[in-house]
Amino acid sequence: MHRSELQDAPEGAVAAQALAARFLQTRALTEALVQPLSDADASIQSMEDASPAKWHLAHTTWFWETFLLREHAPGYRLHDERWPFLFNSYYEAEGARIARASRGMLSRPTLDEVLAWRAHVTEAMAPLLTDPALAPLIALGIAHEEQHIELLLTDIKHALFQNPLGPAMWPAAGKGEAAAATPAAASPVWHAHPGGIALIGHQADGFAFDNEGPRHRVLLEPFALADRLVTNGEWAEFIADGGYHNPRLWLADGWGWVQREEIRAPLYWGEDGAHFTHQGWQARDPHAPVTHISHFEADAFATWAGARLPTEFEWEAIARGQGGSASAPAHDPRGGNQLCCAGPVLPMGSPGLFGDCWQFTRSAYLPYPGFRVAEGAVGEYNGKFMSGQVVLRGASCATVRGHSRVSYRNFFYPHQRWQFTGLRLAKDA
Repeated sequence: MHRSELQDAPEGAVAAQALAARFLQTRALTEALVQPLSDADASIQSMEDASPAKWHLAHTTWFWETFLLREHAPGYRLHDERWPFLFNSYYEAEGARIARASRGMLSRPTLDEVLAWRAHVTEAMAPLLTDPALAPLIALGIAHEEQHIELLLTDIKHALFQNPLGPAMWPAAGKGEAAAATPAAASPVWHAHPGGIALIGHQADGFAFDNEGPRHRVLLEPFALADRLVTNGEWAEFIADGGYHNPRLWLADGWGWVQREEIRAPLYWGEDGAHFTHQGWQARDPHAPVTHISHFEADAFATWAGARLPTEFEWEAIARGQGGSASAPAHDPRGGNQLCCAGPVLPMGSPGLFGDCWQFTRSAYLPYPGFRVAEGAVGEYNGKFMSGQVVLRGASCATVRGHSRVSYRNFFYPHQRWQFTGLRLAKDA
């Protein structure tokens, strides 16, 4: 459909065309990101928290086949009736599945076979993309695949890190193309908030996950939030001051984790000021945001710095009106961001609250007042994980555009740090 035709088309037709375009763009981006990988690269699983790149390609395809094509495409037959057992993630309503820790044992189907299945499913979806009744489910499927794009990037980074050769997924900047250095960080400026009643949760038109609502009121005490993230250089000072050896800084569970796992620095930090990236081992920029830290580490640093972590409600109250998606520029595939090198159309950072790394809060991941789990298998998407995890806000350099919403709630267990996780300090006013 040409631009002139779009201007004259009914509003519903324009929306359908936009949704179809997003579907195709998302599918294409997932596949573009695995182009540098061999079948072996795409098949390995480095830990239970992570999944092989090939599995992400297949699972997102399973989602479309299971919840859209199987239910709403008359006459559609599964591409391979054996594969739902392999590529279901955690949907109990969809039956038995391979153990999560065994995903790396799937040498078959091959990467080429999975890509052929993806092409088959993408083509079969075409008639459904213009059905307005299916638009909410299609929007959920697109957002689901976008989340797996981020997981694919973080999981393959962890897998490549296990290789003593330190292989790069994308080449580092060549001669004459040196990555732009991060400007030296000034002392934090504190954004003061007077407290009072804040309206929290998704408040705009457009897609949001169920855990972003319902909207509700929260009473805030006066507080202040730092205008920037904590940097690598500041974290090095924390290490030099014995931060990983002082039990008074740590939550009890965190101190037990540090001792048990012998944690002495953020994940991917190496010797001599280097860290591992999608471009292999690179010099660590002291002015860039620290990332790949756990909630335990973030909380200990905040205590050491004489501050604290913000609540998710404080973070959202400050972020309201900043417009995360608009403020995050497109990623520069030449490697301007030292945190990751993730290819085109991903955000790479902003001067505001979005796009560098996910920011830990001190808030437990719990349902908002009035939250109800959706009917059917898709109701398993978020609600059943609201126990024992903490909320992160802000989106990372690996997050696909559109997920940089003020209300977006990411969540991880306190010890996990293979994602692009960092922190922004808060304090009581």
